[in-house]
Amino acid sequence: MNTARMGLIAAAIVVVAGTGAVAFERLRPDLALRVATAVVAHNMCDKVFVSGLDPQTSFDEVTARDGIRLLRPLLRFSVDRAHSEIDASLVGAVPSRAAFYVAQGCVLHHSGSSPYILRSDIDALRKPLTPPLLGEIAGTEIVAPADPRLVSALDHAFEEKPGAPLRRTKAVVAVKDHAIVAERYADGIAIDTPLPGYSLTKSVVNALLGIMTRKGLATPSFPAAIAEWHGHGDQRSTIDVEHLMRMTSGLALDETSSGFDPSSRMVYLHNDIAAFAVQAPLIAPPGTRWAYSSPSTQILAKIIRDATGGPERSLRFAWRELFNPLGMTTVTLEFDGAGTLQGSSYMSASARDWARFGLLYLNDGRLGGTRILPDEWVGFSASATPGTDYGAGFWTLRGHGPMSDFLAAKGVPRNAFLASGNLGQRIVILPTQQLVIVRLGDAADPTGDIAGLAQLVTDMISATRSQ
Repeated sequence: MNTARMGLIAAAIVVVAGTGAVAFERLRPDLALRVATAVVAHNMCDKVFVSGLDPQTSFDEVTARDGIRLLRPLLRFSVDRAHSEIDASLVGAVPSRAAFYVAQGCVLHHSGSSPYILRSDIDALRKPLTPPLLGEIAGTEIVAPADPRLVSALDHAFEEKPGAPLRRTKAVVAVKDHAIVAERYADGIAIDTPLPGYSLTKSVVNALLGIMTRKGLATPSFPAAIAEWHGHGDQRSTIDVEHLMRMTSGLALDETSSGFDPSSRMVYLHNDIAAFAVQAPLIAPPGTRWAYSSPSTQILAKIIRDATGGPERSLRFAWRELFNPLGMTTVTLEFDGAGTLQGSSYMSASARDWARFGLLYLNDGRLGGTRILPDEWVGFSASATPGTDYGAGFWTLRGHGPMSDFLAAKGVPRNAFLASGNLGQRIVILPTQQLVIVRLGDAADPTGDIAGLAQLVTDMISATRSQ
């Protein structure tokens, strides 16, 4: 490596390590830098090969987030359309590569391991043998609202305020009484463009676990079926499925999205990401401590894979039992390099399809006369974990915490709950109003533009109140 490049990488390590107050051995800036290039490679892969978006625009959006933004002058990327691959590096060093596969979306390639490649016929899975249980929510054209209040709500959702962090709203869909009443898309986005949901995927894991519970394959009160935890005297054997759903497992898997935390390393540095997560030690008795944790959901994804019979069968299970009945046709459900669904962070779908998913919860887990989720599952999912505003795979205004209290203070009803993902991906479920609101985008604001979400929801409630 030449002297200039070594100097640039040294500067990057200084940026990542900060003041150096924590020992180098503990921080491992080299791993944090690899996380940064892996984030760029993976997320650009999704945007370019799943969503069909422009590579340079995708790079600009991916590198706008905190932490990575500081490294942007050093980051490089290349697109190999022939092999559906994205490479990212820091001026040629610390390289990462993500490749797109039709059946499983984008997968990071790690040195020394080859990813498991699913062979399922995704086109066949998207064509169910029976009609969807959920009826059509709109026709083939964008629903342009006639009510000026709805038009105003959409205008506010897409506006960019001078000097403020960019909101980059990509899509908004509002469904009232099972029909779209308003929707809008950014330039280059269509009604069938799949968009990343990030942690919206955690709520999809909730649904799959609900279906498994109805079928007798799992129950929240069951001990988590993780072989590594059931050795003699291992206190992790007391962790049950609900602990993982509510992120109260007590495992040392707290998430900070810093690049140094276990969640960042799990998602971006390992071929078998669940295998990494299940090695974590206990730092508190299960059920006594809450901490947001993507690895907790990834452990649940491993349980789903094992209970349904492996990678291919878990993919077919998701389509047969969830996506097909809802009429969701644009889904890309990603799997890691070991063939486990990437349940913590990576599923893409159109805004309309994300709205269809929200309708399952608005309908208390039923589609028409057919029950998809067990009795009381939705209430269980939306009930607050004590001392938090997190439920079981959803955030909820039925508890108290920074997000729920902010939204409630702005006028969002206290019985609302929502799926929420990085950069402001939201599915807001409003039972009293019989309303589902989806917002997708790339908000640069660290809160994911929570203030904009509050305005969108209250505007939509006001605009649809008399409808």
